[in-house]
Amino acid sequence: MRHLKRTAKLGRTGEHRNAMLSNLVCSLIKHKRVTTTLAKAKAARSVAEKMVTLGKHGTLHDRRLAAARLHQEDAVRILFNEIAPSQKERRGGYTRIVKLNQRQGDAAQRAILEWVDVPLASEPAPEAKPEKEETAVEAKA
Repeated sequence: MRHLKRTAKLGRTGEHRNAMLSNLVCSLIKHKRVTTTLAKAKAARSVAEKMVTLGKHGTLHDRRLAAARLHQEDAVRILFNEIAPSQKERRGGYTRIVKLNQRQGDAAQRAILEWVDVPLASEPAPEAKPEKEETAVEAKA
C-alpha cells in the first residue's frame, strides 16, 4: 500500500530525482523562469517554496540548510538577497505554473515555472553603436 507516499518518482532513483530537482530550482532562482514538463514543475514547486521559506527566516542555519539542498552557493546568495526579501509580505504560493502545449517528440505536457511578484531579469540593452561609427567618420575627415 502507498499510504502517505506522495512523492512523484518521475521515473528516477531518489538520488537522481533530488539532484534533478535541486538543479531545476537553482535554474529557477538564477533565471526567474524555467520551461520544463508539468510533472517536473509540480515536483520542483514544493522544493522552491521550501527554499523561499528558509530564505525568509534568513538565519545562518537556514542558509546552510539551503546550501545543503541546492549545492550551489551563488543560487543560495541570490535566494537570500533578492528573492526572499521580495516575497517577505507573501504567506505562501511563491511560484506559479503556466501550462504550455505538448512537446513534439513525446507529447509530454510542458509548463513554465516562475516566481510570483519577482520581475524577470531582462537582458540589458546593447550600447548604441553609432558612437563608434561617428568616431570612424571623424577619423577619415
